[in-house]
Amino acid sequence: MTADSARPVFQTYDVTTHPSQGIANVAALRAEMKAQGLDGFIVPHEDEHQNEYLPDANERLAWVSGFTGSAGAAIIFKDRAVLYADGRYTLQSREQTDASVFEVKDFHASALADELLATAAGSVIGYDPGLITPDSLSRLHAAARTAGVTLKAVPVNPLDAAWGSARPAQPAATIVPQPLDYAGLASAEKRAQIARNLTANGVAAALITAPSSLAWLFNIRGGDVIRSPLPLGQAILKADGTAELFVEPIKVSDGLLEWLGNEVSVKAPADILDSLAALDGEAVLIDPVQSSAFWFEALAAAGANPVAQDDPCLLPRACKNATEIAGTKAAHIRDGAILTTFLHWVATEAQTTLPTEIEVAQKLEALRIANGGLKDLSFDTISGFGPHGALPHYRVNANSNIPIQAGNLLLVDSGGQFMDGTTDVTRTMAIGTPSAEHRRMFTLVLKGHIALATVRFPAGTTGTHLDALARQFLWSEGFDYDHGTGHGVGVYLGVHEGPQRISKALNRYALQTGMIVSNEPGFYKENDFGIRIENLQFVTEAVIPKGGERAMHGFENLTWAPIDRDLIDVTLLTSSERAYMDWYHSRVLELIGPLVSPEVRNWLETVCAPL
Repeated sequence: MTADSARPVFQTYDVTTHPSQGIANVAALRAEMKAQGLDGFIVPHEDEHQNEYLPDANERLAWVSGFTGSAGAAIIFKDRAVLYADGRYTLQSREQTDASVFEVKDFHASALADELLATAAGSVIGYDPGLITPDSLSRLHAAARTAGVTLKAVPVNPLDAAWGSARPAQPAATIVPQPLDYAGLASAEKRAQIARNLTANGVAAALITAPSSLAWLFNIRGGDVIRSPLPLGQAILKADGTAELFVEPIKVSDGLLEWLGNEVSVKAPADILDSLAALDGEAVLIDPVQSSAFWFEALAAAGANPVAQDDPCLLPRACKNATEIAGTKAAHIRDGAILTTFLHWVATEAQTTLPTEIEVAQKLEALRIANGGLKDLSFDTISGFGPHGALPHYRVNANSNIPIQAGNLLLVDSGGQFMDGTTDVTRTMAIGTPSAEHRRMFTLVLKGHIALATVRFPAGTTGTHLDALARQFLWSEGFDYDHGTGHGVGVYLGVHEGPQRISKALNRYALQTGMIVSNEPGFYKENDFGIRIENLQFVTEAVIPKGGERAMHGFENLTWAPIDRDLIDVTLLTSSERAYMDWYHSRVLELIGPLVSPEVRNWLETVCAPL
């Protein structure tokens, strides 16, 4: 199996992609819990690698509950079960779960701890240390102590035992090199850079468990995880720059060992405990946010001294090099032509044929595939019309699917994985004639988008500092939105990548040159319509006026596709905002015009004309 063939591209729209057997699956888990003396068992969404998107074999939460969203958790008790689902999955979580079995609650940082606080004293609640990070576990232990509850690490996951032989096999997609033409920096150089940091910090090695870090550090890609080209495994990077990479032998492609070089030993995952034992007495760096409690315990058992610090690949991976930026720019221009062709279809043919939400998403996906080079979607397309657009992370399925209709808005958030870049873009489009309210709210969102696109900021500024810029015009009118304004994005890696982000939530990582972030303010009127405008942009060193005293950063735009001018109330824009929109659309026409058909080019000239 190749990495390409391992990941399906086409999105499915079944109500559940992992059919739940409801009472039967919960009953099977409860039988295993009883055998282990447990009164409850915690089922996180995350797997052993803390992935956002999971291989089928690790969809434990989906197996027991039917819920397939990417953020949530459950606690299965002897006599009841609770599913916690992120707010973006409110409808989906209720559609996919058996109401006679599960109570559905909102998922937030303290949701599981709050449930433990309400659990009867003396209860024994099990957890799998391979699935929970030490940071999360410490909060659960604190709540359990307060409630008089015992938290018990299980040697055998009772859910895995209940799933049994019906559980899918672990993925075995071939690991392939990511050429230097795309990576920009050889693995040996990356390892040497990080090794110097390890030495400076007085640690002998780093245990790396995040698949995205493995992919970046060794310049490899895989196909174990849908929507992200990740190889599952672990690595030990030593302070002399040598490394051990632990992956299933079946995944090793022809030429991979030569690509990795003599300083990287490739071993089976079963060998990692022996390698940890060789670190007896040594300080070993490990990330408490990206690595599970199991690895901290394994290091301690091996006699090593775990040092809880950030994954050493985290910041270097986030700060893209010149080759990665150039590739990302090229990917966005190609994808911009695809998106522009799609927007032309929405503005013309779709206005009369009125396709369904699923047909809209399938049209865009088909255009991306036909253009060539698409390795996967970067996430499941969000195609929401009218009231569904008011659900920020709505995922259409066969039960919720509705046709678009004149008089409301269509919101489409989508992206693709290409070898030279990862895209993520949202456009909101008028179907028929938009109302004055549509245009007013869209323009308030647009003003925030422009403010964030054009800001200059000094070194040390975090996304937390900038978040209010995108919200200020909504705030001034008494509105807001309940999601972050921007997330980090990888290069042919995850579409959601840290550590940088732009949101109200505190973030301690300064925005640095080369970091890619989204710019996506929005507005959502419940049961009516939703608006979001999203481009990707990257941090640059900014040109400052003569006389300026401090070096500044700014953003350079990556996404090129027209913004629906029918939704812009020009009277609400300042002269500088109008100038920005005219500049942006002139660049869209310049970059995208030569790549689309004559018919689309003629339309593009009209929609990109000065305001």
